[in-house]
Amino acid sequence: MTNEDQLYKTGMGNWKHLAINLDSIFEAAEDWKAHIEPIEKPWLVWNVDSNWCLLQQKLVSYAGWTPVVGFDPRVGAPELLPESVLVDFNKQLKLPIMLPHFPLEFAFVFTDKIAFWHSDLLVRKEKLTEISRIFDELKDGATCATYSGTPFRRLLRRFTNHKAQRYWELIGCTTRSASKSQFDNGCGWWMNFVDHVNFRGEKSGHYWDHGSGIYYWEHYYGGTVVPIWGKEIDEGHFSQTRVTEYQRISPNNHRRNLFLDINHNFNLKTCAESMDLGEFVDNRDRTEQSDQGPF
Repeated sequence: MTNEDQLYKTGMGNWKHLAINLDSIFEAAEDWKAHIEPIEKPWLVWNVDSNWCLLQQKLVSYAGWTPVVGFDPRVGAPELLPESVLVDFNKQLKLPIMLPHFPLEFAFVFTDKIAFWHSDLLVRKEKLTEISRIFDELKDGATCATYSGTPFRRLLRRFTNHKAQRYWELIGCTTRSASKSQFDNGCGWWMNFVDHVNFRGEKSGHYWDHGSGIYYWEHYYGGTVVPIWGKEIDEGHFSQTRVTEYQRISPNNHRRNLFLDINHNFNLKTCAESMDLGEFVDNRDRTEQSDQGPF
């Protein structure tokens, strides 16, 4: 594996392939703090396509939160709403890519509470209002995260193959004390949490992907995780996990470029209208969308 590959995997948030000094991340996080900590209700929106990002900013604002906008450095900064706050999370680190998981691992440094979601997720207004209320009521020390199964399945798996479980960051919210506890115990949002510098448990058998550390934190350390059930929001996840006709344009690895994939497979106007969100797509957004893809 080349050094460049290591840097790509670092930007994804992967403890097994961390290729930069932790001190440099904490130094960068102090800059993030200057932008984010004064915001009462920050919600992280990650730009992989400017039109999708602008729509998500509008939805966050509709829900009563402030869009905090980060971006894939390969794509750059998007257009902003007047109320949005742009943060270049990669300004000091200069990684070839950066996913939102990267700053989320260090949320305890820069905010009391922050909401977040995938760049390819749309949520109906009624459900978004309900989720916003859950985030509002989330107490310090708790994390809210998406669970793809059912409540019964979640309960059953606690007593069976719990090492293979994870929460994921499709949509969620975290608080300062929860984030600090997760970091101190080596079980946060990044991939391969068992390679975290603070992890002290048994390393074998745990799932490797983002968010498996959050499940470990709940199961082994008694952490409080408020679940958002995936089936309630899955209809608005415009990704390969939902669409059987999905065609990958970019590599299926650490060099994946969601800008290419989302524009090849989806039309934003069609996606928004299927979720009764057409009012949030302006005329320019409508005309600039590709006609490719099943949606």
